[in-house]
Amino acid sequence: MSYSSNGNRPNLSEKGLLTPDNCVVALIDHQGQMLFGTSNFDRQGIINNTVAFGKAARVFDVPVVLTTVETKSFSGNMWPQLRAVFPGQEPIERSSMNSWDDRNFVAAIEKSGRKKILIAGLWTEVCVAFPTVQAIHDGYEIYVVEDCCGDVSQLAHDNAMKRVIQAGAKPVTSMSVMLEWQRDWAQKGTYDAVMDIVKNHYGAYGIGVEYVYTMVHGAPPTKFPEYAVPTPALAHK
Repeated sequence: MSYSSNGNRPNLSEKGLLTPDNCVVALIDHQGQMLFGTSNFDRQGIINNTVAFGKAARVFDVPVVLTTVETKSFSGNMWPQLRAVFPGQEPIERSSMNSWDDRNFVAAIEKSGRKKILIAGLWTEVCVAFPTVQAIHDGYEIYVVEDCCGDVSQLAHDNAMKRVIQAGAKPVTSMSVMLEWQRDWAQKGTYDAVMDIVKNHYGAYGIGVEYVYTMVHGAPPTKFPEYAVPTPALAHK
């Protein structure tokens, strides 16, 4: 059996499936103003799913391209919750709504050497659909991580998903991708990290894992960081 370059996990068979070694992640315009205008999904859920997806990419050493649009003039910063997952990695700043029109974004995708792109972003009908359609045209295989996307209405999101699927994209979710990367619970190199993401971000699934670990297997309860009441922020002075 061959192993990844960091020795943490085995190389998985492809046969039409995603592996940590055959894809690149693009997180597009997860910014304040873009989330304000999102109304088709629960916005806290989008934050949660996107952070979980980012963590999964870190766990499996999948290259990630971060990009933002018009940060100072309209959209605001990338969410701090997401920036915390990628400390030190600066998003590629754009003026174009379509990431595929930005040479720096395309160059970052090309640098990964991967032909499968996992795309998530706000809004689905523009910032996800436009680069998806054009990347497919340029020979890439696109997977839209739908629970990390959102749009101004359910109609807008649904129309965008129809359009990208008709163009050849494949809809997935953050959890389905993470489990596709894990593939086998016997792979202990990433098992604990995946379970940490599950317990922190995936609701009933995570609570179910905690219950089985403690009640059935007698494991000690998971310990989360103790809550400390924040001190007054400098902004209030």
